Order: sequence, then structure tokens, then C-alpha cells
Amino acid sequence: MLYPELFKQLESVRWDMDKDIPWDKFDASKLSDEQAQTIKMNAITEWAALPATEMFLRDNRNDSDFSAFMSIWFFEEQKHSLVLMEYLKRFRPDLVPTEEELHEVRFEFEPAPALETLMLHFCGEIRLNHWYRRASEWHTEPVIKHIYQTLSQDEARHGGAYLRYMKRAINNFGVEAKAAFAKVGVLMASARRTAQALHPTNLHVNKALFPRDTIQSRLPNPEWLEHWLDKQIDFDAVWESKVVERILHNLSLLMNRSFKSVQELNRYRKELTASVTQGSTPTPSAA
Repeated sequence: MLYPELFKQLESVRWDMDKDIPWDKFDASKLSDEQAQTIKMNAITEWAALPATEMFLRDNRNDSDFSAFMSIWFFEEQKHSLVLMEYLKRFRPDLVPTEEELHEVRFEFEPAPALETLMLHFCGEIRLNHWYRRASEWHTEPVIKHIYQTLSQDEARHGGAYLRYMKRAINNFGVEAKAAFAKVGVLMASARRTAQALHPTNLHVNKALFPRDTIQSRLPNPEWLEHWLDKQIDFDAVWESKVVERILHNLSLLMNRSFKSVQELNRYRKELTASVTQGSTPTPSAA
């Protein structure tokens, strides 16, 4: 089981909201109303760890190890929402999300293949790590800059934990797991070809609620994420390429095969799909 080890690892570096956030360094002159509004939207978005956890527990009932790990992931992700709300409570109480606004992003996600969902959230952690690093650079107020840097480090650790479960899945399910990971990897590394950001909070997950079946669509400002990325933190092609590089690098290690581009990964995905149909396994080699 991975859970006991991951518990110890993550607990050893867990930050304390009272002791490790430099609240006394707050500089009101460096926090604009525009920036404060984004913190509110981000706090509500992070609250979506609640329905995501409910989905994970439902779709992984046969995997007690991974389900137990959700206790760590859920705690730390909800803590992200909490620290952003604590910031607003202290310095912009007029913008603290209401319970109704938070509850609005709690809705049922339709069942999905567990392996594909695992890969989707692994990519989501990589993307959040980069988004929050960029957000820390964009913000000018010292305390929120520190908070975003702290959150980015958490997301990186979560990505590493998901990667451990992906390695275990390949050991247990072989080509089936590789095919699922390659399929979602191609999707998540192709964000520049899509109109909207590719992240779990921006994907449609419940047909009956369409079009209000994404986390972002249920925010007080549904257009917030795209504006935040494009006009505020300026998550440009250079930053997007860093996300793609990390996805391809980790998949190269997982698959024991080098992927220099999404096109190479897509070719390998097609090989895997064919091998699943034919009952054979692609030979590891340089792509």
C-alpha cells in the first residue's frame, strides 16, 4: 500500500496556516480590487475538491489504498480554499465567499473510468502548480504571493503522489493503464488547440446539468478563469509549454519511452490502442 508512506511524507512537510503564513507582512497598498476578486474566485474553485473527492471514492470503491489517500488530498485541497478565504476574511471581508456560493460547485460528477480520471487529475496538479507559480509572480501583495507559492508546492507534491498510483496501475494493469494514460495525456497536453483551459474544473462532467456542468460555469463569474489566465497572470505559450514538457517528461518515465512532442505521444497512443485490440504489447523504444 502507498497510503501509509504518502501520509508520512506529506505530513512531514505540511504547513501551518497560523505559523507559516506571514500574515503580519500584509501591505494593503499592494492589493488591488482586481486582484482581490481573483482570490475569491480561486477560493471557490478550490472548494471543488469536495465533489471531486466524492467522485473518487465512488469510482474507486475497489481500491481502499487510493481511497485512503483521498483523506490527505481532500484535507490539503480544502485547506487551500480555507487559506484563501482566511486571507479575504482578514483583509477583504466583503469578498469572502458565501456558503451558498461554495455549495454551488458541489454537484455530482458522472462515473468515469478510474484510470483516465487518475491521469486527468495528475495533469491537473501539474497545471495548477504552474498556474499558481505564475499567480504568485503576478500578485504584488506579499502575503498572497507567499500563499500562492505555498499552494503551488502542495500541487507539485500531489502530482507526485498521483504519479506513484499511476506507476502502481501500470504494474497491475499493464497496457490498459498505459492506453488510458496516453489517451488523457494527449488531451491535456494539447491545450493550445482548445478554446478553453484544460483542467478538471473546466471540463463537462454531468450531461443532465449541461451547460452548467463544469466547476467554472457555476462560479459567480463563469468567465473568470479564462480572463485570469489570459489577461491577468498572463499564462502564455511559454508557460503552457512548461506544462506540456512536464506531462511528456513524466509519461516518458512511466512508459519507458521518450516523448518529445504531443504528436509522438499520440502515435504511441495509437500503438497502444491497437495492441489492446490485438492482445500484444508495444516494444519499448525511442519514439
